[in-house]
Order: sequence, then structure tokens, then C-alpha cells
Amino acid sequence: MSLSVTFESVISLFIIILVGVYGSKRKIITAEMNKLLVNILIQIALPFMILSSFIYTYDETIKSNVIKTFYYSIAAYIIMIAVSYLILLPIKKDKKTILHFSNVFVNTGYIGFPILNSVYGPEGIIYGSIFNLFFVILLWTYGLILFKGNFQTGELKMELKKILLNPSIIAVCLGIIIMIFKITLPRPILSSVQSIGNITGPLSMIIIGVILSNVSMKKYLKDWTLYYGITVKLIVIPVIMYLISLWVGDSSKAINTVIIMSAMPASAMTSILAEHFDKEKEYAAVVVSVTTLLSLITVTYLLKIILN
Repeated sequence: MSLSVTFESVISLFIIILVGVYGSKRKIITAEMNKLLVNILIQIALPFMILSSFIYTYDETIKSNVIKTFYYSIAAYIIMIAVSYLILLPIKKDKKTILHFSNVFVNTGYIGFPILNSVYGPEGIIYGSIFNLFFVILLWTYGLILFKGNFQTGELKMELKKILLNPSIIAVCLGIIIMIFKITLPRPILSSVQSIGNITGPLSMIIIGVILSNVSMKKYLKDWTLYYGITVKLIVIPVIMYLISLWVGDSSKAINTVIIMSAMPASAMTSILAEHFDKEKEYAAVVVSVTTLLSLITVTYLLKIILN
């Protein structure tokens, strides 16, 4: 995919974000409505998008890339956790928890998948869904431990059940079965799956626009930890991931997808869990919103580098 087309795709996503901002400012989309849209996105649209990406005829190269994406994703999360922990040592208490969580858990759903779809099409969604599989697993284990400490008796079993029943995980499992056994779905079902999945991109950008429209930055303009954390999230970690890919000597779509996903802004779950556990919830909302806005610039430059 040419860089001009990639840039146009990112600009297109940004325009849809502005529609979300407009909808929020005009009270067409309220905060309560936006929460409902998030549920529709995560529980319905995104799983269908993931599933539809597997319903194509793929060659052996793509199938081998799926396997590579598994261990690249595992390596990426280990690297992100280690690098984030070490670099954030100067920051203390709850702000460190927020920034560390935001570094590890990126926005795969709202921004990651739409950008991958723009760059690599359905093939990119397949690799991204593998990365997202580990996101879900770690979110409900390591992510919760960051905020609340160790699990109490019986809690781990409940969280593991939540992982297994996650719609995106189910979609990945079904997709892999369809791809391995070359199952052909009836045309009406295929059309429906694709149509529902196609709303993921526009819907996710509208949600982001609503979130950005309600951010108040004035209180945090003099907070050095915010600038420090955002630099680590959007620049340091992606650069490290890219340099490691050069060292490995692999420029496949599999490893590029993992690099792109690691460069995504902070996940909305950063703000959601911060509010749930009452830990710097306003700070978390600012981190999510600002990294989302700035990522439109940083990710565009990253794409320019890795697609050269």
C-alpha cells in the first residue's frame, strides 16, 4: 500500500473523529449514549470484523505469518512490560500505575483495527486479532493485578471464564477454524458478517471523537509526568519495537502489525479501570485522550518508516 493512500486513510479516520466531536458538542451523542456505542463496538461490531477477516482464501505465507504473530505478540508484551517498568521508575504511586497500564494495554479496538484494515486489509485484521487475543488475556489478569493487587480466592476462576467468553476471543477461535478447514459460509451469512464488521471503523472513530470533546487539559498542563508518560508511550516504545525488528531482520506483515499495534494510544480500559478503582481517574482520562489525539501524528510517521 502506497504512503499516499495510507496518509489518506488516516486523514479519513480523523475526519470521522471530527464528526464524533460535532455530535458531542451538539448533544446529539451524550456520554451515556457513547458508553452504549462502546458496548456495541466491543461486543458486536469488532468480533464480526475479526471473524470476517478470516473468511478469505489465503496462501501458506499468510498461514505461517499467523504462527509468527503468536510469538511476536508474546515477545512484544514482554518487551512493553519490561521497558515501561524500567523507564517509569522515576514516577511514583497511582500515576505510575496509570502510565504503566497505558503503555502495556493499547487501543486495539477503536484505532488499531481500523488502521490495520486501512494498511493491510483483512490480512492485517487477522494478525491484529492474534495480538488482541493476548491483550484480552493479559487485561483480565496482569491488568487487574496492577490496579487491585493479587486475586482473592475464586476471582481468578471468574476472570478466566470472562476471558474465554470474550466475543473477540470467540471470533478468533471461529476464524481460525474456518481458515484451517476452509469452511465456506452461505452467501447471506457471509454478507451479514461483513456488513456488521464494516461499521467497526466509523463507529470507533466517532466514539473517540466524543471522548476527545470532553477533555479538559488545563489542570495537567504543568504536570511533567504526563509529558514523560506520553513520550514513552507514543515514541520510545514504538522505536524500541522497530529497532528490535531491524535486529531480527524481519520486515513481514506479521511483525509490522505487532509494531503498529504497540504504537497505538492508551486503551480506553485505562480510564475505565482507573474510575472503577478510584485511582487518578481524571489523569487517566487525559492520558487516554491525549495519546489518542497525538497518535494520529506519531502513527502516521511510523507507517511512513515501516512501509518504506
